[in-house]
Amino acid sequence: MLTARHISKTFGNLEVLKDISLEIEPSRITTIVGPSGVGKTTLLQILGTLMSPDRGGTVLYDGSDVTALPDTDLSRFRNLNIGFVFQFHQLLPEFSLVENVAMPALIAGRNRRDAFEDARRLLTKLGLEGRDDHRPSELSGGECQRAAVARALINKPRVIFADEPSGSLDSHNRSELHNLFFSLRDTMDATFVIVTHDESLSADSDTIIHMADGTIMSIDRKTK
Repeated sequence: MLTARHISKTFGNLEVLKDISLEIEPSRITTIVGPSGVGKTTLLQILGTLMSPDRGGTVLYDGSDVTALPDTDLSRFRNLNIGFVFQFHQLLPEFSLVENVAMPALIAGRNRRDAFEDARRLLTKLGLEGRDDHRPSELSGGECQRAAVARALINKPRVIFADEPSGSLDSHNRSELHNLFFSLRDTMDATFVIVTHDESLSADSDTIIHMADGTIMSIDRKTK
């Protein structure tokens, strides 16, 4: 589904990524682990099309090179095919939960009624029934992160990228969020690529990519 070839990235004199090639398998949870500063987030952003690789690197979805797309086409591709969950939920404070979740669908051009129906369905599925009209400030950190996952799912993306998604949560909410990821993998065939320092999450994941010094040291895959 997702293939990266010869991904490198340099900022000034700092070489962050060094000729990385990998494949992400669908309907699996892949974690990227390694010490701080080894390029995990940069790799995640390049795979998620938020950042371009240096010349010669390609990111392919189903064999199509998305790095060759014009900016407008790439933005639309990203909106329709990729979901994001970050360490902090990044919900818009002036909007209700259902409005936040529906936002990517509205941007994609779906009508308001259908977008809101799907948003409410997702919120119910993720245990947030009855919280639709609350604003982020009225919710717990765990609830906000669940809403961020619902927002990432609204357009039925091919893959969801998450950067330290449980890093700001306490142990209880962290465990609930991790359980949610695995439940979505099993019930919705969701594909996750997650940068994490959480050893319990990485240990339970289907694939673990170990990084050091801007390169991939090893990839551990569990058999299906």
